[in-house]
Amino acid sequence: MKTERNFSKAVITKKGENWVGSGHPWIYDAEVLSIEGEYENGDLVDAVSEKGKYIGTGFISTESKIRIRLVSKNANDKFDRDFWKRRIKYAWDYRKTVMGDDIGCCRVIFGEADQFPGLTVDKFSDVLVTQCLSVGMEKVKDIVFPLLYEVLSEDGQAIKGIYERNDVAIRKLEGLEENKGWYPLAGVPVPDSTETEITENGITYSVDFENGQKTGFFLDQKYNRLAVAKIAKGKRVLDCFTHTGSFALNAAKGGAEHVCAVDISESAIEMARKNAEKNGLDEKMSFKVADVFDLLTEMDNKKEKFDFIILDPPAFTKSRKTVDNAFKGYKDINLRAMKLLPRGGYFATASCSHFMPDELFVKMLHAAAKDASVELRQIEARQQSPDHPILWNVPETDYLKFYIFQVI
Repeated sequence: MKTERNFSKAVITKKGENWVGSGHPWIYDAEVLSIEGEYENGDLVDAVSEKGKYIGTGFISTESKIRIRLVSKNANDKFDRDFWKRRIKYAWDYRKTVMGDDIGCCRVIFGEADQFPGLTVDKFSDVLVTQCLSVGMEKVKDIVFPLLYEVLSEDGQAIKGIYERNDVAIRKLEGLEENKGWYPLAGVPVPDSTETEITENGITYSVDFENGQKTGFFLDQKYNRLAVAKIAKGKRVLDCFTHTGSFALNAAKGGAEHVCAVDISESAIEMARKNAEKNGLDEKMSFKVADVFDLLTEMDNKKEKFDFIILDPPAFTKSRKTVDNAFKGYKDINLRAMKLLPRGGYFATASCSHFMPDELFVKMLHAAAKDASVELRQIEARQQSPDHPILWNVPETDYLKFYIFQVI
C-alpha cells in the first residue's frame, strides 16, 4: 500500500475479490472471512485479499447482508471534507453536462452510480430532498449535506433547504430508524413549507416532498414523457397509474384530444387535477379514482374508445422471490390494455423494478401480445433519464424499462 492505513481490515474471499474486480462495489457478508481491528457499524474499513492485497475502502454494515459498500479503490484517498466535496462536484458537473440547462429539477446523487452508497439526492427547484439507505452515509451526512448546499450555492443554484425522506422500512436492514424532516443547515432558516413548484418539459407541478411517493416526484421518466407527448397529438389518451399526472399532462400539452388520468389514490388524483388546472390543461382532461386492473376490463366491456394507453405502474416486485408473481401482474395489465386498443392504436408501457430485467419484461410483452391476438410494432425503447446514470457493472442501477408500440 502507498500510504499508512488506519482502518480496520476486512479479509474477503477470492470470490469476493473477483466480484469487486468485475466492478461491483458491494461485498456480501458471506465473502468476509474475518475483520482485524475495532470498528463500529457504519465505519470505513479496508477490504483486503487473503494475501493482504488492498482491494478498496468502504462502509461496513454489521446488520446487512451487504456487509461492505465500497467508496473508493484508491489507497491514497483521504475521506475528509475535500474528498466528499470533490465527489459532489463531480456528480453535479456530470448533471450539467448530460442535462444541459435542464437542471431545475433533476437527480443530483444516484447512490452507487455516483459512488455515494445508498444515498439519493433530488433537486426540486430550490429544495434538495435526500433519502439515505446505508448506515455509512448516515454517519457522514453531517459532512456531505452541508457540502451539497455549498457546492450548488457556489454554482449559482439558490437552495433554501435540505429535506430528509428517510421514512422507508429498508433502513431497518442497516440498523437505522425511519424519520423525515428538515436537515439543520448552519445559518440557513428552515423553510415554512414542504411543498414547492418545479417545471419539467414546460409543465409546472406542485411537489409535496414530505408526503409524496419516494422523494415527492419521479424524475426518471422526464424524457420518456416527452416521447409520449410526440405521439399524443389528436388522440384520446388513457394514462394509467397517473400518480400526480405527469404523463397525462405531457400528453395533453402535446395536443391530445382528451386525456383520462387514472390512479387508485385519491390524494394523487387530487394533486393531478390541481396540476392540470395550474397549467390550463384541465378542460381537455378527466380524472378517475379506480383500480386500473378492474377499470381496463370494465372499459373493454363498455367498448370505451382510446387511441393511446400509457401504463406506468409502481414496481410489482422488490425482490427476486416475487418475480414470478410480478410477471403475471405485468402480463395481466398489459394484456388488458392491448385488448382495449383498436388496431393501429398506440401503447406505452414501463417497469421500474430492476428485479424485472429487460429480457423478462420483453418476454412478458410477447406473451401478452400473443394472448391479445395482436402484434406490436416498436416505436421506441427507452430507459431512465441520464441524471440516473447506469453503471454496466452494477445491474441495480439499470432498472427502468420503457417501450412505445403501435398495436397492429
